[in-house]
Amino acid sequence: MSKQNTMVEQLADWAHNLRWDDLSDEAKEALKGRVLDSIGVAIGALGSEPVEKIRRMTEDIGGAELVTLIGGGKTTPDYGTFFNSAAIRYLDYNDSYLAKEETGHPSDNIAPVMAAAETANADGRDFLLALAIAYQVQCRLTDVAPVRKHGFDHTVQGAYGAAAGAARAMGLSSTQIANAVAIVGTGYNSLRVTRTGELSNWKGLAYPSTAMGAVHASMLAKYGITGPREVFEGNKGFMDSIAGAFELDWKDEDLERVTDTIIKRYNAEIHSQSSIEGLLELRERENIAPENIKAIRLKTFDVAYNIIGGGEEGGKKLIRYKEEADHSLPYMLAAAYLDGQVMPEQYDPDRITRDDIQKLLQKVDVQPNEAYSNRFPDEMACHIELETHDGSVFEMEKRDYQGFTTQPASWDVLMEKYNKLTSGMDSKIAARIADTIKNLEHVNIRDLTELLGEVKIKEDDDK
Repeated sequence: MSKQNTMVEQLADWAHNLRWDDLSDEAKEALKGRVLDSIGVAIGALGSEPVEKIRRMTEDIGGAELVTLIGGGKTTPDYGTFFNSAAIRYLDYNDSYLAKEETGHPSDNIAPVMAAAETANADGRDFLLALAIAYQVQCRLTDVAPVRKHGFDHTVQGAYGAAAGAARAMGLSSTQIANAVAIVGTGYNSLRVTRTGELSNWKGLAYPSTAMGAVHASMLAKYGITGPREVFEGNKGFMDSIAGAFELDWKDEDLERVTDTIIKRYNAEIHSQSSIEGLLELRERENIAPENIKAIRLKTFDVAYNIIGGGEEGGKKLIRYKEEADHSLPYMLAAAYLDGQVMPEQYDPDRITRDDIQKLLQKVDVQPNEAYSNRFPDEMACHIELETHDGSVFEMEKRDYQGFTTQPASWDVLMEKYNKLTSGMDSKIAARIADTIKNLEHVNIRDLTELLGEVKIKEDDDK
């Protein structure tokens, strides 16, 4: 008598049997929008110190030239994934998915799925379908199996999505997909300390490491290596050790979760977006000089307070470098008010340490609000008070922002962001990349990766 299929085998059967026509038109357009957004963010990150260090490491390691690096060069699928994923992730400016108890960044799956697709010489449809699978798996596990409260990072759910998408993009069998997912799901259970206390470069590299592991696991599975078939429900498996029991019937899943992801308008942690937009609107409306500000008081939902507001994941007023700054509501709000924007340049070392921003961030007070917490994740509600030294108080309330599910970013809005981030490269190549992404279902994935290999940031760029 044959054994009943385990959950990872059910997931693999579902992923293997999906076809292009299973994607809705809305999902197809959302996927292309997320690719455009993430590639723009990656190009914008190419000159950053950690990404440059990883490039040097990758060049020193070498390896079979199978996967194209954004910005030129080729390497192995796993190391290519790590570099490209690091570029996508470093600025912390790519998309997010909100569940009640967990937030992830499913566009982190673009690099592993793209590397797998390039290795397999897949067409654009194969790539987009595999990417939709990665999105769906990560987002649905985020819904039903949150891990942050247990001390683990959101990259844990991402490992399953990245492996499912990469293995499908490689054209692996159902059994091989199951092995890839089981291997990476067993081996990549990152600790939440990645994003608490004193932050490090690893904040932006935890998912790239997981993504690299997902591609490596897919390659292992391709060559016949097996993984624990009871990775989800088995003794000391994911449920038993980390998430607790949950139910998920993969055969009933669609591919629509990508349409529920949200885009960052500002280069800031996702839960800050509505408060930054609100403060900027208040700034424009009242035109109060920064030196006249006595206090900025923010009431927000509990997730924002706990992660970036000074709650359970640590204080947010000792800000010394980029990784701390882009996970600090006080810093991001101070930067927004002083500079009128929050973009990569707000995290330059000399900007972070300047007196004006260091003084203003100390005047920001963040508190959780139960009513706003109850409205999350359907809303990103907040209330801002700005008090001046003469006792006047000015207020602003927000429930969402441009890029949220209630105000989805159009292709034109995404292009505005993309054009800003790619302003340091040849505009003709940037335009060709965007056009290729817009028509991705009609081309081979190598048509895109070859263009990404042509990206060169101008040395005299002073954006």
